[in-house]
Amino acid sequence: MNRFPTLWLPALLLFLMVSCNSVDCPMNNTVYTVYNLMRANGERDTLKDTLSIVTKRIVPNEDPVAVNRAVGLSSFTVPISYSGDEDVFFFLFKDTVDYYAIDTVSIRKTNRPHLESVDCNPSYFHTITEVNHTHNMIDSIVINNPEVNYDSSKEHFHIYLHSRP
Repeated sequence: MNRFPTLWLPALLLFLMVSCNSVDCPMNNTVYTVYNLMRANGERDTLKDTLSIVTKRIVPNEDPVAVNRAVGLSSFTVPISYSGDEDVFFFLFKDTVDYYAIDTVSIRKTNRPHLESVDCNPSYFHTITEVNHTHNMIDSIVINNPEVNYDSSKEHFHIYLHSRP
């Protein structure tokens, strides 16, 4: 019975030393941009039409659909590419009487590798430099916060839609 502390204490200390050296790499190192629908008076708007967003990127094993048939939302998130200088998205709007409109949104950005640890794969943070779009349903897009990182609470874009009767 006296040998119990002397045998297990070194083993416990060794276990604690080894477990303290483990690296916690992020499980998902994808960063997202946050879009908010806005009214001209600065208040949030709610989407009345159905919205789908498809990316132009063709990446093996990655779904090109970023948002699928969303209705009634005022904000949404869209993943951004790791290291491409430009992302192109197609915003597909459909109303209740089957009126379709498609807008193309092009986002230019600079990319910075972000390294958590030498044991982890690098992720990329971005600075949005420019946004261009067609004007079928989207009136304007304003860059609200150009820095894209793991903080998904920041609003990156404000989207203003054309008013319809």
